[in-house]
Amino acid sequence: MKSLEGLVENLSRVMDRLAGFCIVLMMLLIVSNIILRAVFKQPLVGTVDYVNILIALTIGLSIAYCAFQDGHIAIEFFVDKMPASVASVTNLIINLIALIFWGFAAWYMIGFADSMNANGLVAATSQIPLSPVAYIIALGLVAICLVILLQLVNSIYAVYTLIVLANINEDKATAPNPVILTGERIIIR
Repeated sequence: MKSLEGLVENLSRVMDRLAGFCIVLMMLLIVSNIILRAVFKQPLVGTVDYVNILIALTIGLSIAYCAFQDGHIAIEFFVDKMPASVASVTNLIINLIALIFWGFAAWYMIGFADSMNANGLVAATSQIPLSPVAYIIALGLVAICLVILLQLVNSIYAVYTLIVLANINEDKATAPNPVILTGERIIIR
């Protein structure tokens, strides 16, 4: 389990750093365009296309790491007031619904990228092919699916420990003369 968590964290962190690089490129591009327009009266051609592509890449690449850190908006007002077992089941259901939603979004985005590639769709001014951008966004959606899958596994484990193990402990407490194993000794009450 720890290896899966480490893999998901490393993948999402690398993608988040690439998103940060896209932001830096976007800032450099905009500043360069302003300077070239003001000083030389020659703006960069296709700046809007480049900025739009970089914004899409930034969002697509950063979403998984944000989810890994639980940085998304979450409605915990009601869940925090629930008993631990009910809150765990609620989190399990929410993670399952989120996994299905983001799985469909990733599947749709891959199909959309295939369609863009088949049709040869390019940016209006710069004539850059847009299908690689869509594939990278789909990779970001697959990464968020991995993060949510990890959260779903943790939710299943939480439900198991709170409900199943609590019932086992309750059965032991009501049983006559429960046997407690401690190290090498057996204590009979």
